[in-house]
Amino acid sequence: MKLTLIKPNIGRQEDHLYIDKGRMEPLQLGVLAGMTPEDVDVIMYDDRMEEIPFDEPTDLVGITVEVYTARRSYEIAAEYRRRGIPVIMGGFHPTLVPEEVSLYCDSILTGDAGWMWQEVIHDFKTTGKLKKHYKSQVGAPQANKYFPKRDIFKGKGYLDIGLIQFGRGCKFTCSFCAISVFFDRQQFTRDLSQVIQEMKESGKKMFFFVDDNICADFEALKELCRALIPLKINWVSQGSMDMTRDKELMGLLVKSGCLGNVIGFETINPNNMKQVKKAPNAKGARFHQYSKEIEVLRDYGIQTWAAFTLGYDHDTLDSIKETVDYAIANKFCFAAFNILMPYPNTPLYRQLQKEDRLLFDGKWWLHPEYRFNHAAFKPKNMTPEELTQACLDCRDQWNSMGSVIQRFFDFKTHWRSLANMYLYWKYNPIYASENDEKHGMAFGRFNHLYPSGPKHENKDILLNSRLDNIKDILPTYKNFELV
Repeated sequence: MKLTLIKPNIGRQEDHLYIDKGRMEPLQLGVLAGMTPEDVDVIMYDDRMEEIPFDEPTDLVGITVEVYTARRSYEIAAEYRRRGIPVIMGGFHPTLVPEEVSLYCDSILTGDAGWMWQEVIHDFKTTGKLKKHYKSQVGAPQANKYFPKRDIFKGKGYLDIGLIQFGRGCKFTCSFCAISVFFDRQQFTRDLSQVIQEMKESGKKMFFFVDDNICADFEALKELCRALIPLKINWVSQGSMDMTRDKELMGLLVKSGCLGNVIGFETINPNNMKQVKKAPNAKGARFHQYSKEIEVLRDYGIQTWAAFTLGYDHDTLDSIKETVDYAIANKFCFAAFNILMPYPNTPLYRQLQKEDRLLFDGKWWLHPEYRFNHAAFKPKNMTPEELTQACLDCRDQWNSMGSVIQRFFDFKTHWRSLANMYLYWKYNPIYASENDEKHGMAFGRFNHLYPSGPKHENKDILLNSRLDNIKDILPTYKNFELV
């Protein structure tokens, strides 16, 4: 039996194929490959940097689907299915909107794939068929005895940083976040000895813990840090602001080789925090715009990769401009200025749907006129176009050479070590380039649906593609219903 795993791209620019220069290993596919029995031949193709050889013989195709890659995933599935090859889809998007995704594949796997993957393979090997829906429990990120099969990543030009997972999920209930919906506001950690063994076997010295919030359990993180100290490695992850309240934890982060963390600041406007509902940020945003937390991070030499979300109900064009000025003034290592996105089945999505503020028929991830990094809803204090442009202006100002040089002169963080300096100068240009490349990208690879795409006789818009002969596989746009 041969299994083909696919990591889809977001889509394309109008005039050229987009190649993700900052791509990292798709760890989730490595984990599935590691769980697959050894008598199954596993190969992986990454649509972000290589063409998929659809005519290459295979028995089963597995596609990991995110909200942003849904449209492209459906195109890829259609190519395989018209060749008679069954397709199973899993990941965040199938879990959030299973009824939609089921229209485009033979089987879906919702929840944590690791708990059901071997059943999927067993079913296919013994019967040649799959159940329509495999419902997995929400639990540990992967069975501890299985390590990712990393040889499927060889030769694909990924960044030289090892991806690894200690835990999944997050205990907070942010209104906009799909993670809390996926994991039902729970957080799980792996067996620590298995994590350390996997890191040693990888041969890497720089790691990115892909945990949704590595600080969700302080005591578990402390144990991880203590176990990392003898390895003499460097690492980064994603954390929450409340880490700064535990001085023992901060000291262990430094000793264990932590260079920095992606931290969701979300907003510096205290009036927005009620809408955000992010508990660890509430006090800092309300009283001092995180100045105390930032000072603690700087005192310990931890680089900050700040993530801001723009477009809340109390945001104005002036407050958005203040956000990028704030980020530059605080000399963060990196910063993301993201438009508030209504991910399906999140509290934010339901609120905007109720208020009739969603754009693109509510299905922006499929709509042919939606473009990456554009507003998908009606903000309260500006037009959608103004919000889109304001966020683009933030990115341009942040990535300007003047900003990069000004931010570098934070001697407590970026000058703390050669590793910090290297991280700063290696990745700032990459992320600046990626921002330019991705902005305005069309989802999917094929032609637009409106106005030039093929139309059904009842004028429903079909998912357009160059594959006119597989229209029987592609449901009409009209038929999508949110779960």
